[in-house]
Amino acid sequence: MSKTAFSAAAIAAICLGSAASAECDWQPQRPVNFIVPWGAGGTTDTNARQLASMLQDRFGVPFNVVNRTGGNGVTGHMAISRARPDGQTIGAVTVEINTMHHFGLTDLTYEDITPLALMNQPAASVLVGKDSRFTSLTEVLDYARENPGELTASGTSQGGIWHLALAGMLEAEGLDPEAIRWVPSQGSASALQELLAGGVDMVTPSLDEGKALVEAGEIRALAYMSDTRSDTFPDVPLTAEELDSGWTLAAYTTVSGPKDMPEDIACSYEAALGEIVASDEWAEFRATLGAPVVWGGAAELGELMASYDESLGRTIEAIGGAQE
Repeated sequence: MSKTAFSAAAIAAICLGSAASAECDWQPQRPVNFIVPWGAGGTTDTNARQLASMLQDRFGVPFNVVNRTGGNGVTGHMAISRARPDGQTIGAVTVEINTMHHFGLTDLTYEDITPLALMNQPAASVLVGKDSRFTSLTEVLDYARENPGELTASGTSQGGIWHLALAGMLEAEGLDPEAIRWVPSQGSASALQELLAGGVDMVTPSLDEGKALVEAGEIRALAYMSDTRSDTFPDVPLTAEELDSGWTLAAYTTVSGPKDMPEDIACSYEAALGEIVASDEWAEFRATLGAPVVWGGAAELGELMASYDESLGRTIEAIGGAQE
């Protein structure tokens, strides 16, 4: 798998562009907490642990990954946002920062954190067990249309992005968003275990989260909710081509800090993360996940978060989930 190349000049521009007059030479003086709002074993956690190890090498202090689960992602995201903005706490802020407040779970929004870098942007998929009766997404949707509420799916908490991927797809295809019942989980890892145990009919995480099980023949991929084929699984059908609605949806994972993080600290993290993304070590790690190297600096990430907040808000309203 090829990786996106980042030159030394481009990395320097990251720092200068995001810092203006600030110096990007801040260094943590004691161990840093790296908060993950989701459970251990999922892709967010896996990426965070690799990033923590590489940040530790660059800054010379421990970066301790802390899984703060609960509240459909609210607990961990709140912990990141409300920490002291002194650089000693950062975290894996995920796309749920754009959905939780629309569902009425919290007042927390993307404006309550300091974006540092976009590190991952995986599209959802539809995965079934190896012995599933279904061989295509069309068969799943036809069955759900004729037997609403009989099939079950999982992948994350109620209202999480993988739930929204399914409900939004159903609504876009003219079905009731609850035509396939959602079974909440602590994350993709536990949902995949539930699929293997026969507890649900399908799961809708990213393809890279199911990579090992697909390659082992334990589960099958029926669809990829994207308009661009997966490098790892190029034969998996795209929803953009298979569905009349052309429905697609991708999540994202960032490294972000508490609100009002000083500019010199923020740009020092952004520069360090840019160097990590440009490294062969990061590219090789991402290849083991079957995932491409993804990068977006702080300014680009801020724009992405604002765009997602608007578009996902419309989707949540369309499926009847929006709360005042």
